Amino acid sequence: MSAIEGIVIVIFVIALCLVIIRHLMLKPSNNRSWVNDNDRLANAEFDGNYVTIKNIRDFNWRSTRDYDERWIEKKFNLTEVSKLWFVLEYFDPKKRQMAHTILGFEFKDGSRICCSIEVRREKGEKYHPIRGFFRQYELIYVWATERDAIGVRARCRKKSVTHLFEAVVLGPGNERKMLESYLKRTNKLYESPEWYNTITNTCTTNIVNHVNEVYPGRVPKAISIFLPGLSPKLLYNNNLVKIDSSLENTLEKSIIDSKAKTWDGKSDFGNWIRK
Repeated sequence: MSAIEGIVIVIFVIALCLVIIRHLMLKPSNNRSWVNDNDRLANAEFDGNYVTIKNIRDFNWRSTRDYDERWIEKKFNLTEVSKLWFVLEYFDPKKRQMAHTILGFEFKDGSRICCSIEVRREKGEKYHPIRGFFRQYELIYVWATERDAIGVRARCRKKSVTHLFEAVVLGPGNERKMLESYLKRTNKLYESPEWYNTITNTCTTNIVNHVNEVYPGRVPKAISIFLPGLSPKLLYNNNLVKIDSSLENTLEKSIIDSKAKTWDGKSDFGNWIRK
């Protein structure tokens, strides 16, 4: 190796180290110019058996770019969480590995709310999974009505296919524990922002963490946690959702896009897609 080649290698190593150091010094923030649907962070105020969730998104979506913006707050009785629902959205049926997951909560009076764990995008910013490795996006827990978080996917996205499953909950009171686990993490992110990471800190990895926090070991390690489009077999093999005779039959019956697109805009959206 010549002296010049040695100098070039040293300069390259120094530059690489500087890039790595700069990357590690990046800090997540809750104060940026966010897109409208990620603009507000939800937070929860507990009062005994009740919780008030603030900044619940309740947009009326006519398309992914045409909507009425609305933010609300609602009070829930924690003792009345009766069901959990699992949403699996395939962005493109031809790319079965890639999907988004959402968890929903239903109460004894029939009211529902869901939480979508997402990349928090800045204005003009688009998501790309490769960028998600490099501290480019913050993580956000979007609390929303079903007509918003599920509706925008099932009604407004042309390629996506959306499935709705009723979750199997083992052990009394675990529905409440799951909701409380979600809300405590929501409050933590409200105070201390985190980076999204394409592998370690996503919609599905967080759902798995919540489930295993409430019921240790319920969800085993599997590739489908990182590629959620492959999750149906995991759901089936580990009794995580209710199955109608077979996995194939359940997958077919759980598709809600056609129902969602015929919603009359007046009836309760959640009841409509479950008809």
